[in-house]
Amino acid sequence: MQDGAGENGVPLVFDGPLLIVGGGEVDAGMLAELAGRVGGLVGADRGGDILMGAGLVPDAVIGDMDSVADRTRFPAVTRIVTLSEQDTTDFEKCLYSTRAPVTLALGMTGGRFDHTLAALHAVARHASERRIILIDGHDLAIGVAGSVTLRIGAGERVSIYPLGRTLFAGSKGLLYRLDGLEMAQGQAIGTSNQAIEDVIEIAVAPGVQDPWLLIVDKGLLGIVLGGWEIGNGR
Repeated sequence: MQDGAGENGVPLVFDGPLLIVGGGEVDAGMLAELAGRVGGLVGADRGGDILMGAGLVPDAVIGDMDSVADRTRFPAVTRIVTLSEQDTTDFEKCLYSTRAPVTLALGMTGGRFDHTLAALHAVARHASERRIILIDGHDLAIGVAGSVTLRIGAGERVSIYPLGRTLFAGSKGLLYRLDGLEMAQGQAIGTSNQAIEDVIEIAVAPGVQDPWLLIVDKGLLGIVLGGWEIGNGR
């Protein structure tokens, strides 16, 4: 981790994948597995307690600190970043206070429904500037801004969910093609599609398009981390 130059020493810069842990439902086995894959651990407020409870030392704990049980329990190596503004959630505070090539987020979904919606809101706001993957007990929800090519294997479930309004130019390798389909909540979505080829390609139309979610099985995390290509100029 490298310190930033801004207020409170943020943004905190991580060279490898970053795992942000929230205060929602967190499976201990999954947390241990993910911790072994990443180069940085950040607790979103009470997520810091969850990391410590699992025997993991967070690089930082970020949030308004209204849910942390005891700030003194963290070792000196853990950076405590207190952000009192109430316009964003603790997860979003973690996002704007860090930089990493890929960000994994655990404990942001599966608990309170309003917290899940807030996590999706944060992904929609930040997917254009960074790669974010929400993880729960079943799925990976990958925030995509632009087009994507991914080798996931024929037969895998693939869901596409808009986080705003997105016009798709076309697709390859999917059972139900997306050619010319405009998706928006309340209008059209693309859940429960299926890969019919090992490699899927999903292209958005030219012009400004809102971010969207590519949702696949959580067992594909290694493949996603190892080889996804985002065709959005980043």
